[in-house]
Amino acid sequence: MNVQTIFSALSDPTRFAIVEHLLEKGDQTAGTLAEPFDISKPAISRHLKVLEEAGIIERRVDRQFRSFRVRPQSLRSVDDWVGRYRRFWETSFDRLEKVLLDNQDEEESNDDNRD
Repeated sequence: MNVQTIFSALSDPTRFAIVEHLLEKGDQTAGTLAEPFDISKPAISRHLKVLEEAGIIERRVDRQFRSFRVRPQSLRSVDDWVGRYRRFWETSFDRLEKVLLDNQDEEESNDDNRD
């Protein structure tokens, strides 16, 4: 799953809101997904197509009903990507904290020696 494609698809506020809605409510039909938005059904269909092509959602067909749901593996790939940078920053902040504490201890030691 290409994380850049996922971020690109989610950069649109309507598509982001559709995914949030699906995460909160579970499987939904296109008509139900369109209700909160002041846009046409063809526009919702285009948004759903972009999300589907990005691998974020999938379409399920049950007789005459078509419903959509989030593909969890797409969100896992984003979490993996964010996790790599989270580990980098946590390690960097831990090193910075150590340097700051060492400097603080050194300053306190110098202050004690002046007295």
